[in-house]
Amino acid sequence: MSAAALPRVTAPERHDILSWITTTDHKRIGILYMGTTMLFMLVAGLLAMAIRTQLARPGETLIDAHTYNQIFTLHGTAMIFLVIAPFALGLANYLIPLQIGAPDMAFPRLNATSYWMFLFGGLIVFGGAATNEGAAAAGWTSYVPLSEISISSGLGQDFWIVGLAMVSVASIITALNFVTTAFIFRAPGMTMWRLPIFTWEMIATALLIFMAFPSLTATLLMLFVDRRLGGHVFDPAYGGSAILYQHLFWFFGHPEVYVLILPYFGVISEVISTFSGRPMFGYTGMVLAAFAIAGLSMGVWAHHMFTTGAVNNPFFSFVSFLIAVPTGIKFFNWICTMWGGAIRYTTPMLYAIGFLMNFLLGGVTGVMVASPPVDFQAQDSYFVVAHFHYTIAGGSLFALLAAVYYWWPKVFGWMLDERLGKIGFWLTFVGFNVTFMPMFFMGLFGMPRRAYTYADAGALPALNLTATVGSYLMLIAALLFVANIIVSARRRVPAGNDPWDANTLEWATTSPPPEHNFESLPPIRSARPLWDLKHPRSQAVVVKVAGAP
Repeated sequence: MSAAALPRVTAPERHDILSWITTTDHKRIGILYMGTTMLFMLVAGLLAMAIRTQLARPGETLIDAHTYNQIFTLHGTAMIFLVIAPFALGLANYLIPLQIGAPDMAFPRLNATSYWMFLFGGLIVFGGAATNEGAAAAGWTSYVPLSEISISSGLGQDFWIVGLAMVSVASIITALNFVTTAFIFRAPGMTMWRLPIFTWEMIATALLIFMAFPSLTATLLMLFVDRRLGGHVFDPAYGGSAILYQHLFWFFGHPEVYVLILPYFGVISEVISTFSGRPMFGYTGMVLAAFAIAGLSMGVWAHHMFTTGAVNNPFFSFVSFLIAVPTGIKFFNWICTMWGGAIRYTTPMLYAIGFLMNFLLGGVTGVMVASPPVDFQAQDSYFVVAHFHYTIAGGSLFALLAAVYYWWPKVFGWMLDERLGKIGFWLTFVGFNVTFMPMFFMGLFGMPRRAYTYADAGALPALNLTATVGSYLMLIAALLFVANIIVSARRRVPAGNDPWDANTLEWATTSPPPEHNFESLPPIRSARPLWDLKHPRSQAVVVKVAGAP
């Protein structure tokens, strides 16, 4: 078997703190990204527990209104801007060069710069809590006039603006690195139509970031000018427009929903293919569906604005319905991949199946609120809270945990405990649905979101108590996940290079990989180079995956 030799590592890799601070190795930067997002998720999770504890009973006084506003603002901001999307960027930082056979990212120093901008941006957002009037309290969307200086005069809102601007710029830099690396640094034989699905999804995500995130950065800049430099961009009293803020924010915000989900579509594709023992059904369809979702997502921002009366509701409703089609194609392909396969119900596979079930409900309710008459009734109610969490938490968060369990052996070289992982999955799955399923009914019964208390009337007290119990189940699952890491770290069960019998190129190197990823590369003759390596007789014939050469 021939192999393309790559430069060998001649010096031992340093593991002191300074080497991590100054590193430009994409794998270390990926680990730093993912580790940082886990810490932010811990803080965001504790904030969520405070929210659910406050809402467990009507008239609860554990948290006052202003503190509650700060808590739910930081919780939403952290999960959306500092956890779900950045974890995917960190995972892609680690995986893309490995999956395409490259020694590193195209711009290693720029890669390191983006991580540090993200870290300090996140710390600045939370740093607002140390100011006199506390952290930002205008919600994760920070609509004007709530975020204008006349209402939110504290420095916490300014910290929020500056911190998120840094995170936005960091994301754009990272996206530039991903696209350049995937287009230019592929190994010999790794044509574009042999790229793993995860890499394709990250390319689509990066293009979305290019188009959407500049709008966020510009919006934050204009809001800061309004607050501190005497501008009136969003102040109607001086000829500005509050509706303009919504247009600019959601021009970023709805594509951001797909920045939060497209990478995890890639994760689910890799996990389902591996543990079904089959190549991904409809490879070409999966790739084209990703770009269809990305393209259509740029035209649906105003479905968040149906009740403003300032947008063309029929048009944005139609496009919102249309975007469900490529997502449905992905579901069809995932099911077809599993159909007739030899499914192994490992922890990553359980989280992938949990993703399918939760995200399906999030998607169906998304189609519901894409209808303006339904949206008029559900707007600003807990129905929307439930829909959003089924999409991002039930979807992206479950896929995030699938990714952790799936690629942990590659990153660290040892296995997480499968028994504890499966118990953790069931606690998470049950806890999640017990938490968020009642919120659909809360919304139908008229409970508004962002309210820090509610009346002791009807079914709301029982529904809120049920949701709070579910949140504590999720907390137990999170503690079990930490325990799994500690127990598994003590046991250090060796993973080997390919513990899952996978197909993509990252499993062809050692666990963890050497500094420059590969000592040698197997021949790349299909979209499943590792399968070819493990089945030498097939190398006489080019193995065709659906839609791939």
